[in-house]
Amino acid sequence: MAPPAQQQQGFPAAATAATKPPQPPPHFVLVPLVAQGHIIPLVDLALLLAGRGARASVVTTPLNVTRMRGVADHGARAGLPLEFVELPFPPPGSALPADCQSVDMVSDFDHFMPFFAALRELAGPFEAYVRALAPRPSCIISDWCNPWTADVATRLGIPRLFFHGPSCFFSLCDLNADLHGLHERIAADEQQERFVVPGKMPVRVEVSKTTPLGFFTEPMCERLREEAVAAMRTADGVVVNTFMDLEAQFVACYEAALGKPVWAVGPLSLASRDDAEAAASRGNKAAAAVNAKAVTAWLDEQAPGSVVYVSFGSITRKLPKQLFEVGHGLEDSGRPFLWVVKEVEATAPGVQEWLWAFEERTAGRGLVVRGWAPQLAILSHRAVGGFVTHCGWNSLLEAVVHGVPVATWPHFADQFLNERLAVEILGVGVPVGATTPVYLLHDEAVQVVRGDVVRAVAELMGGGEEADERRRKAKEYAEKTHRAVEKGGSSYEDLTRLVQSFRQSGVKGH
Repeated sequence: MAPPAQQQQGFPAAATAATKPPQPPPHFVLVPLVAQGHIIPLVDLALLLAGRGARASVVTTPLNVTRMRGVADHGARAGLPLEFVELPFPPPGSALPADCQSVDMVSDFDHFMPFFAALRELAGPFEAYVRALAPRPSCIISDWCNPWTADVATRLGIPRLFFHGPSCFFSLCDLNADLHGLHERIAADEQQERFVVPGKMPVRVEVSKTTPLGFFTEPMCERLREEAVAAMRTADGVVVNTFMDLEAQFVACYEAALGKPVWAVGPLSLASRDDAEAAASRGNKAAAAVNAKAVTAWLDEQAPGSVVYVSFGSITRKLPKQLFEVGHGLEDSGRPFLWVVKEVEATAPGVQEWLWAFEERTAGRGLVVRGWAPQLAILSHRAVGGFVTHCGWNSLLEAVVHGVPVATWPHFADQFLNERLAVEILGVGVPVGATTPVYLLHDEAVQVVRGDVVRAVAELMGGGEEADERRRKAKEYAEKTHRAVEKGGSSYEDLTRLVQSFRQSGVKGH
């Protein structure tokens, strides 16, 4: 794929080849959204860039630097040029709690948009950091949800790529809907009416307005979306966490519709595949370390392929009545299970007592993990035969990497289209039955009852031709993921082209 167009300015003329100073390695500055599902893949990308000899700097908040300590330790052990840069957050005078440094720590829905507004104030400290670098960075790679980086890159004359974390299938649907004005044409009272995604699509896709964009279609989020779309249009290209054997047709159409180069460099979770300690602590070293040994010991006692793993990511939260339905469904399923319950869910009124009784009833057959779980270590364990997931792209792709079929329970944003990809196109999933978006921290009605969980687990973990075919496809894709990241594979070569695109490029200095 062609590298982004860049202006070659600011290079001193060399008298001879012998006197020309050595070219420094390219320096990539990565700016993830401060949310676990966004930080983890960009940190993985930083590891890969550093592994190719580039300098990689990840800019985030102090709390998230602490959470990523396992990756930092891995980089240090490998001698990689990887660094973490802390920007103070929340900014002085903010209405946010002092410890609110990540989306998963937003405990009040009224703080959600002020949180994103406060993120814009990182632009000043970020620009000061970049201006102080000598030489200037070769490239800024910023999260789609951090549009405030665009003006900084423009002022400093630094090429900028945006990182889009969802599946390329979702990104293509979302982009075509935007390019053809689909969202603007749908009245607010028609949000559940179904429409065909316009533009060049490899497959026919019907959606409702709420399906493609989730809470970013909410009136309160309009400014954020407008800023993100504007920043996308001025970027020099996009990096996506996928690979060609999984989404080649969607990558090609996305690149054509976007009119910019697209580098498919995933699955990024394989960045730590040669370091078991880093993989086990990925995302939150301190919390994962507490649970990893106990989880592994329990899984070691289970039969191969017998355990259903249940986890809904770092942001989604279930109120007690929905949480209880999940638990009753797992109990009634008769299957061994490993269920991750967030601390904020477990400490809700009445939940702790319910969980204690639940654990007594299911002792020996189930394990409840409170807080953060070592997901890669779990999915890679021979005992795990299925994964009930919220359909966040990181989780789905990690299941693909380890050949684990999924039961899909999307909540918002890209997750409903990720479900369509897993179930209808890749053929590795069964739907639990969620049909309506549940927005972050909103009051939640029970939309999935225990019977839905029992049915989905039975389909996922049972026998029969359809279940066997899902398992076969999951294992086939798992093999392809490893080929993609090995030398000569599509993702390996795209990463090579990405680094080479900036190895000898100049930037405009102001």
